[in-house]
Amino acid sequence: MNFIKKNVLLFLGVTTLFISCKDTPQKEEVSKVDPIINSVKEQYAPDKRVAMFDIETIKSNNGYVVKGSSNLPDAVADLKGKLKAENINFVDSIEILPSKKLEGKTQGIIAISAANLRGNPRHSAELVTQGTLGMPVNIFKKEGSWYLIQTPDKYIAWVDYGGVTPMDKEEFNTWKASDKIIFTATAGSSYAEANANSQVISDLVGGNILSLLDEKNDFYEVKYPDGRVAYLKKNEAKPYKEWINSLTHTKESLVETSKTLMGLPYLWGGTSPKGVDCSGFTKTVYFLNGMVIPRDASQQINEGILVDDTKDFSKLIPGDLLFFGKKATDSTKERVIHVGMWIGNNKFIHSAGSVHISSMDKNADNYDEYNLNRYLRTKRILNEDSKGLIYLDKKNIF
Repeated sequence: MNFIKKNVLLFLGVTTLFISCKDTPQKEEVSKVDPIINSVKEQYAPDKRVAMFDIETIKSNNGYVVKGSSNLPDAVADLKGKLKAENINFVDSIEILPSKKLEGKTQGIIAISAANLRGNPRHSAELVTQGTLGMPVNIFKKEGSWYLIQTPDKYIAWVDYGGVTPMDKEEFNTWKASDKIIFTATAGSSYAEANANSQVISDLVGGNILSLLDEKNDFYEVKYPDGRVAYLKKNEAKPYKEWINSLTHTKESLVETSKTLMGLPYLWGGTSPKGVDCSGFTKTVYFLNGMVIPRDASQQINEGILVDDTKDFSKLIPGDLLFFGKKATDSTKERVIHVGMWIGNNKFIHSAGSVHISSMDKNADNYDEYNLNRYLRTKRILNEDSKGLIYLDKKNIF
């Protein structure tokens, strides 16, 4: 019995040694693969909110299987070139998005007043942003009843089937070429007939865009991306081209728009008049004035020109964006946590709890000592030329 036990132990020891020796070169090769993937990702897709490069490796008998997906063909090509240069054997199993399974329906239009876009394809996942009716999107792939899409500000997120109408290139071009109407009231409804007492077709929020079919008395006849036909009150909407031509991009118009959203509830991920987070509020205000700005405060702070970083608020003009958070230290990076918009007279408007006005004046009833203490700097983006800013009167998005 002891003889058998000793031989079993000896066999296990030799086997363990053999496996360990065999594993060593695999670990060495993995250590070469991962840094290459990470370096390519850092170069092409440092911000996962706006670029996809989800690549991983799995050990195979003859080397590695490199798998995953990306919407960046140049990044994938660079990765494969670097792996080959290092003489690393691999099987290419990377899917370049958009997926071929979409059968050409790689574009789409948001089909409801405010579609909730989530971090993962399920309703319980984090709400990361919203898409408003009429917004054009790129569609990358589908999982179950969810679509992975990218908005005009490059944000990537998941939307369920009810929130978007997928289109092929011809359908999308037909939609884009049609005359449009923009809903200009903060909130309202569309109707089955040219009569406000008729059946409601859907709710609407400011900035919703539909295809314009005709006019009937005091109503516009419109069509939704999914084909529904409805009527809007003329005093709550404008032909899109007329609205574009009326844009002035002024500080006064920004302040006026911001105050129409007073009291709107704070909603993490919200970017519409149904609810907004801090950066969703500034994004919505600027959109309703014909500008598409980046989604998050940590992105918005990179646009425009620096106005102040010393709490000299005399330099500010209405429309400037104030950023708050934690300053960088020797061991930590700066964290941008909050953003608000200056409206003059030592006041700024922001979404925190709800949309409200706060003051930097220590003697004011609405003095905001908390945000003053975490103030970082102010940027001016209105009428500035910056990579992440889109002016709707200069670029035909809709």
